[in-house]
Amino acid sequence: MSTVVVDELGARLKTYEGRAAAVAGRGKDPVNEPMIRHWCEAMGDTGPAYTGPDAVAPPTMLQAWTMGGLSGHTGRTGAYDELFDLLDAAGCTSVVATDCEQEYLRPLRPGDEVTFDAVIESVSDRKTTKLGTGYFVTTRMDVRVGPDLVGTHRFRILKYAPARRKEEGKWEGKGTRARRPRPVVNRDNAGFWEGVERHQLLIQRCTGCGTLRHPWLPGCNACGGPDWDTVEASGEGTVYSYVVMHHPPFPAFDPPYAVGLIELAEGVRIVSNVVGVPYDKVRIGLPVRLEFRRYDEPQGSGDEDGPLVLPVFRVQEGRVQEGREGGVG
Repeated sequence: MSTVVVDELGARLKTYEGRAAAVAGRGKDPVNEPMIRHWCEAMGDTGPAYTGPDAVAPPTMLQAWTMGGLSGHTGRTGAYDELFDLLDAAGCTSVVATDCEQEYLRPLRPGDEVTFDAVIESVSDRKTTKLGTGYFVTTRMDVRVGPDLVGTHRFRILKYAPARRKEEGKWEGKGTRARRPRPVVNRDNAGFWEGVERHQLLIQRCTGCGTLRHPWLPGCNACGGPDWDTVEASGEGTVYSYVVMHHPPFPAFDPPYAVGLIELAEGVRIVSNVVGVPYDKVRIGLPVRLEFRRYDEPQGSGDEDGPLVLPVFRVQEGRVQEGREGGVG
């Protein structure tokens, strides 16, 4: 005999597919040069298209013009709130963003005033993940200037009931140390992680203008060209900035530990752990050297993905005094 499990909650959630999540939303500010400048400075993007009298906004800023800030937007629908109330009532009280996709139809320019509508595009069947059991909810936002569609933002989250822990560092039903979270690998960054498995740190290079970029993107953020190849990083770098993680504690991690924004010799920056010195000895400007660290999964974890390899950066011996203090969190 076979047992059919009926997911009544899932069936109810499915009825929200296609319903509006936001109607006639309006960006709180027109597209403007100060925000573009702040964005480019934060991203280290020196593309000439984003300055001067004919400047356009970086395409990846699409969502920035629609965000409601702490006060939120008034256009969100009751259907969206109802969907999340159902999930909360079922114990799916935790949320994690999993991925987003954006499509750019025309550049945004200073002075453009954006409007947007959003729809609950899909709700997945019930899924059990390492984090817990829940549902993937995908919303699609269509962004317009006047009557013209200028871009689409598709955002997916997992709304889930967290797996309970029997004790610190152990997950219910496992009895072993928790596995280290795996990076999200998608079609845009798969080549980077394949290189890491071979102990190579690969940087994208635009074959049109030669600009190096990291993290990996589907197109060049300097000239917009879609074609690229890779160069292997030398492994030399310095700590450009850093934070010290104290809270919240995560299974498989042992705070406090240092997370650095590393400026590679090639000029791009990457976020990774700084190792080789105590967390309170990390400083801005410290010379570091790339190494690859293997994390074996705990025995009995049931993981079929094999060991996890990650790039980390080790402070070069005898050079701790070369840096300077920065802010830590």
